Amino acid sequence: MAGVAPDVSQYDARQYDSKMNELLADDGNDFFTTYDEVYESFDKMGLQENLLRGIYAYGFEKPSAIQQKGIVPFCKGLDVIQQAQSGTGKTATFCSGILQQLDYGLVQCQALVLAPTRELAQQIEKVMRALGDYLGVKVHACVGGTSVREDQRILAAGVHVVVGTPGRVFDMLRRQSLRADYIKMFVLDEADEMLSRGFKDQIYDIFQQLPPKIQVGVFSATMPPEALEITRKFMNKPVRILVKRDELTLEGIKQFYVNVDKEEWKLDTLCDLYETLAITQSVIFVNARRKVDWLTDQMRSRDHTVSATHGEMDQNTRDIIMREFRSGSSRVLITTDLLARGIDVQQVSLVINYDLPTQPENYLHRIGRGGRFGRKGVAINFTTRDDERMLADIQRFYNVVIEELPANVADLI
Repeated sequence: MAGVAPDVSQYDARQYDSKMNELLADDGNDFFTTYDEVYESFDKMGLQENLLRGIYAYGFEKPSAIQQKGIVPFCKGLDVIQQAQSGTGKTATFCSGILQQLDYGLVQCQALVLAPTRELAQQIEKVMRALGDYLGVKVHACVGGTSVREDQRILAAGVHVVVGTPGRVFDMLRRQSLRADYIKMFVLDEADEMLSRGFKDQIYDIFQQLPPKIQVGVFSATMPPEALEITRKFMNKPVRILVKRDELTLEGIKQFYVNVDKEEWKLDTLCDLYETLAITQSVIFVNARRKVDWLTDQMRSRDHTVSATHGEMDQNTRDIIMREFRSGSSRVLITTDLLARGIDVQQVSLVINYDLPTQPENYLHRIGRGGRFGRKGVAINFTTRDDERMLADIQRFYNVVIEELPANVADLI
């Protein structure tokens, strides 16, 4: 791989803009409806008392920008396409919209939420449960790597909401363990990822099984034209709440690069930074599962304490590691892009891209882990000579300037 810069010409910002404009100019104006009302407090949204109690108990005080615009149209039963960067409260937006509309007297699945990874599905389940605590909501996460029989038992006993990954959800629908008759809301979270090559067909298959009159919500940090194109096929006059691409950079996150010159020098650079890393909680991203194992071994052999997680580990191990990291008993986590989305660890304030992501979109999802809800964060990118083009592409894509890391890095965190 060394010496070959990843080909990202397809992500060239100008092309992206012209494709997007072309798509929207087509008949975009007829396709989308706009919804401009902004609600500056949760109290003004007309939500049920017990849902408000859940929202405030969860620690929300004032709705974020996407929540101010996005909760009410969803509660009104409208189809919605909502785009906002990671860490701005998209999950709570659609959870509130679903919880507001459920018929709690009917213990049947009325809402189906799909997410690209097990971790994200479980994260959504947790938020849905917490916000719906005073409503008595029954939520179940249907994800791979867990017992099919247990899933069937819980579904048979009755739930209001199923959150899951496409493979397991489709399996449950096919076996009729999950009945679609009462489903009235369907949400795709991280739609750009869901609609990428891997899941497209499964989503269509699932959609075929759902009742014809259904409310659809599509939520995502980046909305490539392909994703918008697909949403046309199964949405009805959706309300579009989009942030422009050049606003997608995360405010409050300072971004730097360290010129390491050669791949071999990254490890020493990371070890030099270790003391700074351990002050706070930090996530280190690499591009391959094998490299997660390699880097973990290298760090441990130098007496640095680190945790690691990737997709080849069994689910149980991953859960334990994430629990330790969330609780703060482990402070440095090495991982792949698998966990770049949806892992809401409140204390993360430093992200290190040991390897730059191979696609500019993933940069946003990675650094979005730190500085959530406007908290401060720092992202440090290790760059070799081969990475210069990718770093330039990322800066152009998000319209940001990434500066060289200053010596006083500990003061920034």
